[in-house]
Amino acid sequence: MCGFLFEWSAVGLVEETAFKPILARSNKRGPDHSGNWTNHRDVQMGFNRLAILDLSEAGHQPMVSASERFVLVFNGEIYNHLELRSRLGAYPFKGHSDTETVCAAFEKWGVEQTVQQLDGMFALAVYDQHNRNITLARDFAGIKPLFYGWNGTTLVAASQYDQVMAHPAFRNNSVNPRVLKLFLSQHFLPPPFGLHQNTYQVSPGELVTFTDGRLIQTRYWHFPAWQQPTVHEQQRGLELLQEVLSKAVRAEMISDVPVGAFLSGGVDSPLVCHYAREVQPAIATFSIGSDSHKHDETERASLFARSLSTRHTENRMQASITLGFWQDVMKAMHEPMADFSLLPTWLVSHVARQQVTVALSGDGGDELFFGYERFESVAKNIRYQRWPLPTRAVLYKLDQWVSGNRHLNDNVLFPSQGQAHQSLHSRFPAAWLDRLFPHLAQVSLPEDFDTYRYEIHDSVPHLLQQMRQAEFYGMMQKTLRKVDLASMENSLEVRVPFLKKTVIEASWQLDPVLNFGMGRKKSLLKQLLTKAVPGVPPADEVKRGFTVPLAKWLREGLRDPVADTLTADHFRSSFGVDRTAIDSLLAAHHRGEDLKWPIFTLAALAEWKRNVSV
Repeated sequence: MCGFLFEWSAVGLVEETAFKPILARSNKRGPDHSGNWTNHRDVQMGFNRLAILDLSEAGHQPMVSASERFVLVFNGEIYNHLELRSRLGAYPFKGHSDTETVCAAFEKWGVEQTVQQLDGMFALAVYDQHNRNITLARDFAGIKPLFYGWNGTTLVAASQYDQVMAHPAFRNNSVNPRVLKLFLSQHFLPPPFGLHQNTYQVSPGELVTFTDGRLIQTRYWHFPAWQQPTVHEQQRGLELLQEVLSKAVRAEMISDVPVGAFLSGGVDSPLVCHYAREVQPAIATFSIGSDSHKHDETERASLFARSLSTRHTENRMQASITLGFWQDVMKAMHEPMADFSLLPTWLVSHVARQQVTVALSGDGGDELFFGYERFESVAKNIRYQRWPLPTRAVLYKLDQWVSGNRHLNDNVLFPSQGQAHQSLHSRFPAAWLDRLFPHLAQVSLPEDFDTYRYEIHDSVPHLLQQMRQAEFYGMMQKTLRKVDLASMENSLEVRVPFLKKTVIEASWQLDPVLNFGMGRKKSLLKQLLTKAVPGVPPADEVKRGFTVPLAKWLREGLRDPVADTLTADHFRSSFGVDRTAIDSLLAAHHRGEDLKWPIFTLAALAEWKRNVSV
């Protein structure tokens, strides 16, 4: 895993003395080697390498293809690269890296056809010296990040958003108020948006081509809102999942450096660890807990570790310990990121990096196999969604009085299922947002933010698949960005077997009812886990993962440093935050109101601003 910086300019490249410090911002993404290439006219690119496959110089980047037509910087891993090599025929390979495979494929099939065949996680920028085209490409699931700035005369593409913002062509760009409001309401920056004007992200499964001064965006892969299921029997579903998951884990363990795995007390990561153990019996596993019994999963993770006979390491967090690495985590936010599980994810990555360079995770399982409560929360009201709002409101109140909302919940009061779904991802109360950012009160979200803009469904299977698509391009993107930021700040590559192409496509084949309904949430995965690790009793239905009691900590050890950050003049003036409202927000939380989400969201924005200014 690596970090790169790419620049094209019609008005003159920045000097090397300015380019190298911007590249150096991604040094932790690639501490093993740094390289650069330029045509001394209008293109230059730099690369910081974390060596995983082919540790020799033959794997260094930027890499020039054998004919010297293509120059590539590439961040990621291609799991089917050996299969691609077998089809490439004669090519003067110098080593066994997947980067060299991609270069060879470009020469045989061209850029677009090559990208369509890649199965892995990747972000790349390639320059074609024959036609002078530039192509940016990102993997189909959005596992690896790719940011860019484009103002019509200068293109800057990079692995980190702060690198784009450090370039002179974009350094002084103003904040886009619509995107700022989107960040505050969704707690991260979803693709394709950048916080500042003229800055963007390449979307999952997208090619962005620059040719003759024009920008062309093409989707080469898209997660469907509806796919007709072909597997309706439980046993066939179990067989399919076991086959694709075991093969995915095996494929993602190919490495020339040590590989370990994250291990929680849930379902997905223990399954990944089980299949990983079949390849590497004494695999190292890592878990993080906290001083809150409600949030802690280390006891159950330890049961899995003992049953699987892994070499297990676990740590527990508390406010005083977190304070010691708080600034390290804040510096990891190369873009605004307000998912506070960034804290334990940073720590588990830091601990894992002492023993391994690659770690497997269970991310993606909840999105693909309906593991979140919100699937049920929205689907619960499906028969009433088209009824007039006054009727729905009366029914809601009646059900509240009779059964405590056993049959309906407040999601039925939204105009559509999509709007209800979107609201479940926003933890920033609208009243507080308007008080803190009065200038945003009349600002709407970007018109092309359409993740949750879907039609009302009367069929539960159709609704579930539509929601799954929204989760794939919504919540899952936040999770992947969090993991990438936390892990790469520790020079650790994290691989995600659940998001291998074959596993994603297998999830489409399964009838949603096999993994959804009363007592059936992620049923097939749970059955696989029970069979794989019979010594660990079934878990409760509460979703935890690596999380922490942040509300409590913000009243204790983190109280003063966070308050100092939020009341700093530079932060307030940069984003137009009302000082009186900040004081009121902090006071309300300290009195007992749970306002951890808006407070951490503001802290993330403030720390990002401070770090990018350095």
